[in-house]
Amino acid sequence: MARKEKQQSTEPKKQGRVGQIRQVYTAAHQVDRLIGWWMLLAAVAVLVVVVGIGVLVGHWVYALILGIPLAVLAATITMSRRAERAAYSAIEGQPGAAGAALGALRRGWFYEQQPVALEGARGTRPEDMAGAAFVFRAVGRPGIVLVGEGPQGRVTKLLESERRKTARVAPGVPLHLLQVGSGEGQVPVRKLSNKLTRMKPVLTKEEASVVNKRLKSLGGMRPPVPAGMDPMRARVDRKAMRGR
Repeated sequence: MARKEKQQSTEPKKQGRVGQIRQVYTAAHQVDRLIGWWMLLAAVAVLVVVVGIGVLVGHWVYALILGIPLAVLAATITMSRRAERAAYSAIEGQPGAAGAALGALRRGWFYEQQPVALEGARGTRPEDMAGAAFVFRAVGRPGIVLVGEGPQGRVTKLLESERRKTARVAPGVPLHLLQVGSGEGQVPVRKLSNKLTRMKPVLTKEEASVVNKRLKSLGGMRPPVPAGMDPMRARVDRKAMRGR
């Protein structure tokens, strides 16, 4: 029994809501030094509006009591948004950023943060990836999405090569080609997950699962790529915010 208690004491304790919020704030503050001021501004603005309405209706005390939790909520939401933006800023321009951004996709999508195709890498170190072209793949109800990252000319050829290979394995399945970047016709990293989730669904969940399993048969090289910062880890736990 003593041994069991000792094992329980050595197990890491589950992080509470306050600890999660503190961790998110600390990570975001390293990139966004103004995040604290934005949180304060949001909280004060909400509190002033709520109390102002209370003064107009003659119940400013009740409005103050109601305004304090609303102000805290506004500050938390602001922190979540700024932290998400800071996370994307941290990975933008880094090798494998598109793969990290796919981590923000919701349920119903199948993806891997390792590329399905790579060209131009001189090695596995981050500096060896400069100028390389990557292709990442996601499968969902809209179909198959191939996401290219790197120099536009090289990425275009690599995407076309991967498109032909994918079409042979999954004929008739909708296939979308995207390029990550800030140029014309490209999708910024911070908007990649939203771009995919807004696509029109065509397949059922079961069909998407079957297509994903079929694509697994392609195999191919899975070179080790420096993992970018996962945007999902830079967000406040929404379940914790709802008290679940």
